[in-house]
Amino acid sequence: MTLTRRTTLKGAGAGIALFSIGNPAFAQAARLRFAHPHPESDSWHKAALTFAEQVKTRTQGRYEVQVFPNGSLGSDSQTISAVRGGSLDICLTGNPFFTGLAPKLNVLDLPFLFQSRKHAGAVMDGPIGDGLRRDLEGSNLKALSTWEIGWRNLTNSKRPITVAADLKGLKIRTTPNPAHIRAFQLLGAIPTPMAFTELFTALETGAVDGQENPVTLILNAKFNEVQKHLSLTRHAFTTGPVVMNKAKFDAHPADVQKLLVEIAAACAVQQRQMNEDTEAGSLDALKKAGMQAVENPDRDSFAKVVQAEVEKEFVGKFGGEVLEQIKKVSV
Repeated sequence: MTLTRRTTLKGAGAGIALFSIGNPAFAQAARLRFAHPHPESDSWHKAALTFAEQVKTRTQGRYEVQVFPNGSLGSDSQTISAVRGGSLDICLTGNPFFTGLAPKLNVLDLPFLFQSRKHAGAVMDGPIGDGLRRDLEGSNLKALSTWEIGWRNLTNSKRPITVAADLKGLKIRTTPNPAHIRAFQLLGAIPTPMAFTELFTALETGAVDGQENPVTLILNAKFNEVQKHLSLTRHAFTTGPVVMNKAKFDAHPADVQKLLVEIAAACAVQQRQMNEDTEAGSLDALKKAGMQAVENPDRDSFAKVVQAEVEKEFVGKFGGEVLEQIKKVSV
């Protein structure tokens, strides 16, 4: 393909020069800024760097992706707003932060929904995931693919959590997702939604007693420095859409659009595997660092309290079709 023109995208707060692929006469590459809230040691950052490398290689240097970790360009909600407005090109954050824009996405955060990581991957990489991603397009977001955060486990600074009743009265940071909030209300905890970028300080100061995230992220975010107790509840599995400003995405040539989606989807599979490969080592590292781990809590006691009730509330609002589709996916 030869370069025929340079187009400057107007509208939606944009102003980035967009180029077609393949003509070495242009030394300047189109730059896309990609922000996420996780530490540089986390799989999100490693996969984002792979995404950037692949985009540059497969466009012969015509496109470059600059990755900004650690919430350096804003909190979860701020980066989503920046992508919608066009001042940021791409962001990655947890699915719960998108459910205000596309409420049906809340289905992915229902407690005890996924049987396994393979089950979650099959849903995300298939037609169900495609349909849920399309729901974001009305908010000027193009979801390129869906990565993962992983299995959510509880930590706190007060006491071991072995059964559901142990959570009563604890102030737990949650995402702003209705399913997460409702589940902790049913468990007798005090759910406290806040951005991930604010969480370490909130734990350190005692503004909240605990939080829930995968062991890989608990380690990478150094929550073990401000939390004593860990319980492997695996009460929910959290995904993370990689979203781009839709107006900017649509302004790219069709082959570039296809390439961005293909690379993001391939990175989703790789990132999922990174988490699976490092979970056991992360748990060992947390225990060596002094965390007291309950590795086999009574998960049934949690599920009995939250699963049916939270699902019932979701179905009452959105119907049961997508939930039943997810449950029927075989792996």
